[in-house]
Amino acid sequence: MTFLKRNKILARRLQRFTINTLLGGLVVALPIALFISIIRLLFNLVIGIISPLKNLLGFSDDVNQWLINLLVVAAILTLFFLIGLAVRTEMGKRFFLRVEEQWLSPLPFYSIIRETVQQLFSRDKMPFSKVVLADVFGNGTLMTGFVTDEWPNGYLSLFVPTGPNPTNGFIFHVKKEQVIYSEVRTEEAMRSVISLGIGSGSLFAATMSRMPPPVQEPAA
Repeated sequence: MTFLKRNKILARRLQRFTINTLLGGLVVALPIALFISIIRLLFNLVIGIISPLKNLLGFSDDVNQWLINLLVVAAILTLFFLIGLAVRTEMGKRFFLRVEEQWLSPLPFYSIIRETVQQLFSRDKMPFSKVVLADVFGNGTLMTGFVTDEWPNGYLSLFVPTGPNPTNGFIFHVKKEQVIYSEVRTEEAMRSVISLGIGSGSLFAATMSRMPPPVQEPAA
């Protein structure tokens, strides 16, 4: 392989790694930025409503501003509480469903955001909290995966990351018999993915001891 060709291959790999890493960071940061933007929007909206109280209070400007900020936070928390209280009633639930069907659902990305939030907050355990070794193809080849959902029919949804960028990967839906649960923490398993498998032997030693022996091929 010539020096020029080798440089082109390295440049292409570096470009692919950079793009994938940037996209992975965007996937992680975008929901956080969206949440912060919504909170700031609510904060500015409520503070614009409460600001006229500043002229009615006889405190200094510093104390007055601190009090207004405290009232804004309390008002936002109270708003969330009242909305949650309203949707717990049958009338409030029907009203919200009607508003959602007529006004919110047609909005771009609303359904995706709603389903994502519901999946994150309506479950007993957070996704990625269970590390498994998955025999996805049933041939004895094990993949490091993370359970993202469990189904009543005995199937699991797994995310199998690729190294060294764990934000990329594959989604598999497999039977529970095809996975072996590991006792390691998510951070340890993710570290082995980032390091391209280095340290996996000691990392999954306890898990491997519980596995059945590999099937021996018959001698020719």
